[in-house]
Amino acid sequence: QLQASGGGLVQAGDSLRLSCVVSGRTFDTMSWFRQAPGKDREWVSSISSSRQRTYYADSVKGRFTMSRDNAKNTVSLQMNNLRPEDTAVYYCAAGNGRVILSALHQAGVYGYWGQGTQVTVSS
Repeated sequence: QLQASGGGLVQAGDSLRLSCVVSGRTFDTMSWFRQAPGKDREWVSSISSSRQRTYYADSVKGRFTMSRDNAKNTVSLQMNNLRPEDTAVYYCAAGNGRVILSALHQAGVYGYWGQGTQVTVSS
């Protein structure tokens, strides 16, 4: 139900835009996570339709922007000023209902996941 795309190989300082197309239903809370080799899955950002807000991890705040196109049932992650430490597989995720704020960063509360898209940032 979630199809992520847009990853690639870029240089430090470049930009990428990830997209996640949602099919089958709509979700209030959607998020992006990332996982680097040998590391745990890390929360990146979330968007909530009911709260009309976006939330970001400190590591990406000011560089990444998450948005939603309800007409296309798509969420996007605009990533600017990319750094080598942003290298990871990026996953979109959807919560089954509105996810409480304190749990946004918890991968376990999301019941739906995209297949992941690789982002590699060279120095």
